[in-house]
Amino acid sequence: QVQLLESGGGLVQAGDSLRLSCTLSVRTLYTMGWFRQAPGKEREFVAEISPTGRFTSYTDSMKGRLTISRDNVKNAMYLQMNNLEPADTAVYYCAVRRATGSVGETRPQNFQYWGQGTQVTVSS
Repeated sequence: QVQLLESGGGLVQAGDSLRLSCTLSVRTLYTMGWFRQAPGKEREFVAEISPTGRFTSYTDSMKGRLTISRDNVKNAMYLQMNNLEPADTAVYYCAVRRATGSVGETRPQNFQYWGQGTQVTVSS
């Protein structure tokens, strides 16, 4: 069983940056991703990274403002978010997908392990 713990969320102003972290209880060489869920909305895909970090995928709505990365030695994954907007306010979740192929999966139901989430609030 893989356990995930997110950190790094908080209250920021529009235009600020945040770096989210996801720490895993065990080493995994599966694909990993970030999702977010705003109040009253469905959970949506944000970014995904392949096992070695060679391949990445981003949501179009945030492309250019995001960088996903991972450190397999530290059992960790990160999401650098720049130029944040109030529309980015949500709970952000990290997840593991039991796959070792290419990235591009955006459906949360295809990710098997999830963290509890970290709140990101962006004020205008």
